[in-house]
Amino acid sequence: MSYLLRRVLVLALTLFFVSVAVFAAFHIIPGDPALLILGTEASEEQLISLRVQLGTDKPLLVQYGSWLRGVFHGTFGMSLRYTKTVESLIKNRIGVTAFLGVMVLCIVFVVGIPLGIGMGWKRGGVFYQLSSVIAMLGISVPGFFLGILVIWVFGLILHLFVPGSYVSYSENPSAFFRFLIFPAFTIAVPQIALLSKYLSSAVRAEMDSGYVRTARSKGNSGFGILVHHVFKNAIVAVVPMIGMIVGGVFSGSIIIEQVFGISGIGRLLIAAVTSRDFPLAQALVMYIALIVVVVNTLVDIVVQIIDPRIRLSSAKKSV
Repeated sequence: MSYLLRRVLVLALTLFFVSVAVFAAFHIIPGDPALLILGTEASEEQLISLRVQLGTDKPLLVQYGSWLRGVFHGTFGMSLRYTKTVESLIKNRIGVTAFLGVMVLCIVFVVGIPLGIGMGWKRGGVFYQLSSVIAMLGISVPGFFLGILVIWVFGLILHLFVPGSYVSYSENPSAFFRFLIFPAFTIAVPQIALLSKYLSSAVRAEMDSGYVRTARSKGNSGFGILVHHVFKNAIVAVVPMIGMIVGGVFSGSIIIEQVFGISGIGRLLIAAVTSRDFPLAQALVMYIALIVVVVNTLVDIVVQIIDPRIRLSSAKKSV
């Protein structure tokens, strides 16, 4: 119970510092929201009146307190660019990004786990060398370039989809799903590379363990040892990566949604930052930070539950 309380406290403190950093960062960026809304033709009286209405005439500490109260109540004010409530804009876009994220996670685990196990089991062979090269390319290639490459190969050459033809789920569910496969694959590639490299190292470490040598001396086959012993221990190493993968999915979607023209929160965030839409940008960053921090906290708790060695290590440190 004490561990759970510590994790909840760390979660709260992390979100608090994130909120401070987000608020400070967007207020350091040059630009007057009142001037952005009214334009350069506005009079000084109009600008002052709008600043009072927006609350930007108050000290930063007072503005932060008002904004933080809104965060706790789930209200982030009005978007400066879209003249709609921030909550309504996020509500209309977050479903697309969430669906894309689920597709990415499915691709990552379905492809990355078998690939990582195969790389760790068949190390030194042609499969391992080829997989290692592909994994390094997946990690090294920038996301925007990979997205352009996917559009060029699968869209313009193979004609498997029409670039820029994003259709919402409400209009055509089948076309919506078919289109999202390609950006989901683009986001998943670097995460698959990381997962497979990490898992292959865990499998190799387990294969060199004493219990594997004992099992082999008893006549057990290599595949049987992999399935019944090595896999169960090595897969524990994958659990802490879930938080990293979720963070990678969100950071990847910010760029890839823009490249593929998907109306998700990643594209909305870029539009908010480029137009100096502070309320919208701050809310989106806080939403993403909340999801990533909560997932990482849950992952830490799950690791504590499933791995007795970590629980024992934590108990010794507390003593």
